[in-house]
Amino acid sequence: MARTYRGCCAALHLREDNARFFLLMIVMVLYMLGGATVFMFLEGDNETKEKKEYDIHLQSFYDRYPSVNKSDLESLLRIHSEAESAGFVGNKRPRWDFSGSFYFVGTVVSTIGFGMTTPRTTNGKVLLIFYGFFGCAGAILFFNLFLERIITFLAYILRAIHDRKMKRKMGMNNNHDEARRDSGSIDEDSLSNWKPSVYWVMLILLLGAVVVACCASAMYYPVEDWTYFEAIYFCFVTFATIGFGDYVVSQREHYNSVHFYRLGNFIFIVIGCCCIYSLFNVTSIVIKQALNWIIKRLNCECRRARRPPTGRRNAITPGHLNRRSKGNTVTVDVEVDSDSEGRRNSGEMISMRDFLQANKISLAMMQKQLWETAQRAQSGNSSNGFQGGVGPLAILNRKLGQDDV
Repeated sequence: MARTYRGCCAALHLREDNARFFLLMIVMVLYMLGGATVFMFLEGDNETKEKKEYDIHLQSFYDRYPSVNKSDLESLLRIHSEAESAGFVGNKRPRWDFSGSFYFVGTVVSTIGFGMTTPRTTNGKVLLIFYGFFGCAGAILFFNLFLERIITFLAYILRAIHDRKMKRKMGMNNNHDEARRDSGSIDEDSLSNWKPSVYWVMLILLLGAVVVACCASAMYYPVEDWTYFEAIYFCFVTFATIGFGDYVVSQREHYNSVHFYRLGNFIFIVIGCCCIYSLFNVTSIVIKQALNWIIKRLNCECRRARRPPTGRRNAITPGHLNRRSKGNTVTVDVEVDSDSEGRRNSGEMISMRDFLQANKISLAMMQKQLWETAQRAQSGNSSNGFQGGVGPLAILNRKLGQDDV
């Protein structure tokens, strides 16, 4: 019996990437509503309790000193609060010496923004707008390059494990060369053609981030007089660039071995931010795969891009590919599908050449890659990847082979 229900995507005339976007938007709204509800119950009572305690202490002070003018006291408390926020009150180091200023620009370019040090002059605020613009852009580029290199490093490790497993399985000890051909292993020069599993990469990055956070917390909690849990909490808020500012390190005037402590603090923050940034981006691929599964379960049949005309040269179909595909269009499609099917049967992730290869950028190659992307979109092989991803998603799609799975 023919199926008549085509799902919400077909009814709304949505493409697959648009359906995934709107589904993610709905999921995030529900996620935020659920989080708001949970935090309201967890923190609401404590807020009421702390406010009552403050009112009791304030009233006790008024009872003890009835001659105090309440408006003058409230004005003094407001000035004291502003001075404490600026770092003038208590045994704290100057915030705008060289080390304090370096710490400030570090929180700016990393987008952490603790908030305990902020420019108070008009010139400083104007400078921050331009300085933060280029600094944040450079930091994002640094995080992306770190992400690309950590994925490449993990590819070496996972490929070595894969090759060792295949050697053991295929009897590599007796005939090394022949078994390498039978096992489908690749040479060192073609490492980019083998892609690690996104789940293994996520697990390794998670373990790395946990190790960095634990080591950093072991340094923070005795020096800053925090509990170990408070140090772990600080590490997550900082490494994730959330930066509430309720816990901030290196604010006291005196530390033992202050230079080593500040150097260690800088190193841990840089490594931790890079690890968490990479982990977030890899986890986003897993979330995207979960969205694809939901779309499939909802029986959403999304529209796909229309095949470009093959009778003329354009930006999507290069002329040489157009001429070659006139007589063998079906053959090319069969070769791509058979290659993908063979890789699926081998247990490896699907791979594709980098969109822009080093020192080989040309208009013809860009047209070829765009044409191949259009072919994959029509054949449905890109259902597990973002089409046309940019930034960290593009890096992950290329490195993990998610753009043509």
